[in-house]
Amino acid sequence: MKQPIGSYPHVRVRDDGRAVVSQAGSVLLVETVRKIGLDQAISAALTPWRRPRAVHDPGKMLVDLALAVALGGDCLADIALLRSEPAVFGPVASDPT
Repeated sequence: MKQPIGSYPHVRVRDDGRAVVSQAGSVLLVETVRKIGLDQAISAALTPWRRPRAVHDPGKMLVDLALAVALGGDCLADIALLRSEPAVFGPVASDPT
């Protein structure tokens, strides 16, 4: 894994069977978000609402929620699906956050 560009880590795809991701289709969504700069644009738009000592970026939390819904989630707690793959989604906020 390389340094993150934007809010999500750069994922390297290999065909050796190691480091398997359970939601492989999500890699395409994350790469699309990264390439078009959607995560950075939403983060910039939500900057006025970010508290000074906030740990999680509100823009990334919103994109994470959209990704969870795109992957079949139907409630806020389904964001745990993203939390289970930190190499793909990076740090994901907790359910109460």
